[in-house]
Amino acid sequence: MSKADAAKCDQLVAQMRKEEQVRQSGYRERALKLFPNVCARCTREFEGKKLRELTVHHKDHNHDNNPPDGKNWELLCLYCHDHEHTRNVQEQRSSDDPGERQDRPSLAHSPFAALAGRINQPK
Repeated sequence: MSKADAAKCDQLVAQMRKEEQVRQSGYRERALKLFPNVCARCTREFEGKKLRELTVHHKDHNHDNNPPDGKNWELLCLYCHDHEHTRNVQEQRSSDDPGERQDRPSLAHSPFAALAGRINQPK
């Protein structure tokens, strides 16, 4: 990969990360207004600086599915959110045959799924 291609790739990744951050801040703010500042799993309450430890979990794992009523979201603390995603991966691994595991992605949503198409777009 040439330096120009690497720079273009780096710029594109930075742009995609910025877009993701903007998108997350929008639905996170809405979720914090809709729901109490309590983890839906462990029921810990969050306030002040600790509020940043409360995350928005997409029930269907699709970060683009953000209905205005928040029915696809639940607020989870960092630990419960991590456990939720780990649990889903472990359940899938235990229920799949080894051959099936290689054919399916581990999560329904991939944030970089369209990356290849966007790299080759002319400006």
